[in-house]
Amino acid sequence: MNTNEQTIIVWFRSDLRIEDNPALFEAAKEGRIIPVFIWSPEEEDMSPGAATRWWLHQSIKSLTESLEKLGTTLVLRTGESIKNLEKLAKDTGAKGVYWNRRYEPMIRRRDDEIACQLRQAGLTVKTFKASLLAEPEEIENKSGLPFKVFTPFWKHCLKKLNASTPLPAPQKVEPPKVSLRTTELSELNLEPEQDWGHSMNEVWTPGERGAASALELFINDSFNDYAKIRNFPNTKGTSRLSPHLRFGEISPRQIKHSLEQSGHAHWKESHYLSEIGWREFGYHLLYHFPHTVREPLRPQFNRFPWKENSPQLRSWQKGQTGYPLVDAGMRELWATGWMHNRVRMVVASFLVKHLLIHWRHGADWFWDTLVDADLASNTQGWQWTAGSGADAAPYFRIFNPTTQAIKFDPEGDYIRKWVPELRHMSAPDIFEPSKVDRGQNYPNPIVDHSDARDRALKAYEKTKA
Repeated sequence: MNTNEQTIIVWFRSDLRIEDNPALFEAAKEGRIIPVFIWSPEEEDMSPGAATRWWLHQSIKSLTESLEKLGTTLVLRTGESIKNLEKLAKDTGAKGVYWNRRYEPMIRRRDDEIACQLRQAGLTVKTFKASLLAEPEEIENKSGLPFKVFTPFWKHCLKKLNASTPLPAPQKVEPPKVSLRTTELSELNLEPEQDWGHSMNEVWTPGERGAASALELFINDSFNDYAKIRNFPNTKGTSRLSPHLRFGEISPRQIKHSLEQSGHAHWKESHYLSEIGWREFGYHLLYHFPHTVREPLRPQFNRFPWKENSPQLRSWQKGQTGYPLVDAGMRELWATGWMHNRVRMVVASFLVKHLLIHWRHGADWFWDTLVDADLASNTQGWQWTAGSGADAAPYFRIFNPTTQAIKFDPEGDYIRKWVPELRHMSAPDIFEPSKVDRGQNYPNPIVDHSDARDRALKAYEKTKA
């Protein structure tokens, strides 16, 4: 520890870990540490949804335990961030505030204002890269402009990736000399009133240790076959690290380093690392095109004839569309706060192309129900599906839920797991809406696939006008 015993405030946000945490690591070298988390949802671009609030509660609890083992206590506060930070500094004599950078539009503006005010008050402010392999400002094309296509973006990123080793957790940190008031975690009211979190608790282990275990399991059991099995929702072929990344319980650098050290020869060219690249690309786009949170990247899509249909939207949300794969995905989402990525593409395509319901309605529902709801990935994923974003799916690519089920759930196991009305049915009848047994209170299809496809293609023609 520095002999000057400076006191540094470490402001935790979406980096709820003690390993490979640059702000914590650097502050620990300076002297005493005040770790603080400030619950200020009104300062976010979008207030966190119910599922992410549940996860946040568990993650803060886990971080608190980790910090206590290091010898300090996480201070919880609510309200305006700048006022809390200024008061903490005044009460403790802290000389600086360190944090890891975030990239959402409102958060960037807020952080810049906070940094300016703190510096004017005589405090040292240091910020660090911790949640991305390459920050948005570091990557540009040959013309000095942001990328809009994934493949050249990721090739450029791969050239810049170095062999940097993740930072270790501090062995011990010194707490402040004064005792501090802290808000009780329960007072944040993050957990849902209904017994929704119980089912998610059975599926997930939030926190840094849960993230490390999930990564180790994936590398040992699934990484080699990831390219072959990642599209099959009833197979444990994905890492399920997305919510851990969302809350910073693990960093992309830790993932890259673990892959590098795993002994797998082609880890750098792997499909899995490119999925981490898609997350990077999402933040690249959000940073350079912040309007895409609510508006299309491609302005011609402002002409698209979206339809308002509340009954059909509710049927989609509840998994009552009459299309077994779509309904299975939506029910998995509600039960677990997560949905397999292949199924996410199918249900998203169904909403925007079969029903012509605006992608923002889908993005809002995912935002509220996904434990890994991330502003960049959620926004760009929905724009990609709608055809209005960067590197978007061609407008004529309209997923057929029936053929998707046949291809990626060939035995119907995934459907039977989440749609109990159809558990008595077997493949191939279980895939085809026209052959599904309606005697088990399963709904008729809310739209005909062929008619919906024709209607979608006509609608997309209007974007070319």
